[in-house]
Amino acid sequence: MTRRPGLTGRLVIAQLLVVLAGLLTLAAVAFVIGPPLLRRHLRRAVGTASPQLSRHLEDAFLAAGGIALAIGTAAFLIAAVVTSVLLTRRMARPVRALADAAARLADGDYTARLDAPHLGSEFEALTGAFNTMADALESTERTRRRLLGDVAHELRTPLATIEAYLEGLADGVRTLDAHTLQVLGAQTTRLHRLVEDISLVSRAEEHRLTLARATVPAARLLEAAAAAVRPAYAAKGVDLRVTVAPRTPALEADVDRLVQVLVNLLTNALRHTPADGTVTLAAEPVGAGVMLSVADTGEGIAAEHLPHLFERFYRADPARDRAHGGSGIGLAIARALVHAHGGTITAHSAGPGLGAVFQISLPAANDGPGLQGSNVGG
Repeated sequence: MTRRPGLTGRLVIAQLLVVLAGLLTLAAVAFVIGPPLLRRHLRRAVGTASPQLSRHLEDAFLAAGGIALAIGTAAFLIAAVVTSVLLTRRMARPVRALADAAARLADGDYTARLDAPHLGSEFEALTGAFNTMADALESTERTRRRLLGDVAHELRTPLATIEAYLEGLADGVRTLDAHTLQVLGAQTTRLHRLVEDISLVSRAEEHRLTLARATVPAARLLEAAAAAVRPAYAAKGVDLRVTVAPRTPALEADVDRLVQVLVNLLTNALRHTPADGTVTLAAEPVGAGVMLSVADTGEGIAAEHLPHLFERFYRADPARDRAHGGSGIGLAIARALVHAHGGTITAHSAGPGLGAVFQISLPAANDGPGLQGSNVGG
């Protein structure tokens, strides 16, 4: 197989082609166009010259042109080779650095980054794109490792409980009574729910989730979600308020899925709001869409945690959240389902102790009527 020339060879060949084109042009001017011009100007200057003088001057002109062409050719060739070698070396360093960094990424070293090569906008763009890709891969790897660790933790606790009860039954320490069946059933349900949640968020993020869309008033969504959590709110002594602003349009949505999102947010708000606190579930028109929000007067969220709240199994305080019973995947499910509806979800908080607000922006139904909203629950 014929080996192609490297970068240096290609640059030298390109330079030589340019030099050759220039030399051919110079030769044509010097040896084809030059002599007639010399004779014409000689006649104008001195009149008719003898054949010997004309021949002597033409020979001198051609000799001078040949010497100049030879010297110029040598200079051009040396400059072409030197320039190609220097340029190749200058370009080869960032290319080798890129190859080495790519190899490190392929080997699992996601800290590989490239320094600015200072070779123009094209190399700067290439370096920036590579570093952006490396940042994304490093972030993905961190998330993957945390995901595996958290999944292992979430599975370990119910499995350990089930294993302990089964060993107790086998050893005769425990009896198969109602309490044992209740514990085994609860832990099995917990495992099943975790598996279902992971499957749901994965299918939603991969756009494999089927939505049963229908036109639904915003008030209906909010009241359905509030009805599902009111017993828990009453038991803890947290006030749940539901409001719909006037002329809030209807939504084209999967009612069950959006209610699931709101219930997740309301459950999360209840978990972090003390007794005598307030949680407000609201809907209002915003532009051509609808803004749903869940605002609480609870513990609040530190600024450094806000960008990560919707990541799978992310916990601002792992010990506290596990004590509260959260698995860390509810907000990831909420984001996936909102995105599946063509909307966005964001979290805001002024800081610890100052409450939090989760906002969902969704497009309105094309033919959805405006609603004369009001306070529909308290």
